Amino acid sequence: MRSPPAWLTLLSLGLLACGNAQAEPTVLRGQASVVDGDTLKLQGARVRMFGIDAPESSQTCLDAVGVEYPCGHAASKALTDKIGDRSVTCTGDENDRYGRLIAVCTVGEVELCQWMVERGHALAFRKYSKNYVETEDRAREAKVGMWSGVFIEPWDWRRNKRPPTERDVEVPQPEERVPPGDCAIKGNISSKGTRIYHLPTDAGYPQTRINLDKGERWFCTEAEAKAAGWRGRR
Repeated sequence: MRSPPAWLTLLSLGLLACGNAQAEPTVLRGQASVVDGDTLKLQGARVRMFGIDAPESSQTCLDAVGVEYPCGHAASKALTDKIGDRSVTCTGDENDRYGRLIAVCTVGEVELCQWMVERGHALAFRKYSKNYVETEDRAREAKVGMWSGVFIEPWDWRRNKRPPTERDVEVPQPEERVPPGDCAIKGNISSKGTRIYHLPTDAGYPQTRINLDKGERWFCTEAEAKAAGWRGRR
């Protein structure tokens, strides 16, 4: 049996090499517009930033004192302000099911995916990548961005589309949980403006919170509380 011609062997090897070669990554560069906290529009294409998930445009969160605010808009604004009018470079090699390029994006020396997580405007999308988990841990510990209050993870919010409540996470309050010295009587102000003091022996005392920003306070004695205008529960 005769061997195949040399040119045919070389052609076969060439085709095999091409079949095994990986596709070149797509690189988009230029002025970008922000769609939301993890999506850009660049050179006419939509880009989904890799490894992170930011709150949706209409999503709300609770801030450090339990007030609802548009955290989705806050994330978009933070990204817009960071980019400014500078050129953005996005590099990726695959598209998601919506046709968006999944990419790592930079502006100058700043990696935008990491920056958003670092500032608490996005979460590490652990379902797809662990790249930003440590960055998220630092943001949580520093209580920056969404971590200063209460939020629902964007992937859960997309399923339920409901605002967060105190049942989701305990809301940090501007309060003194530990009484100063021996002054353990809680001077609380009701939603109707009634000033009531609570003794440690009263029912519901552990659940009563003191919000200093509302004018609530601690008292050392009942006489002190009454003199300040507070009354007992009974």
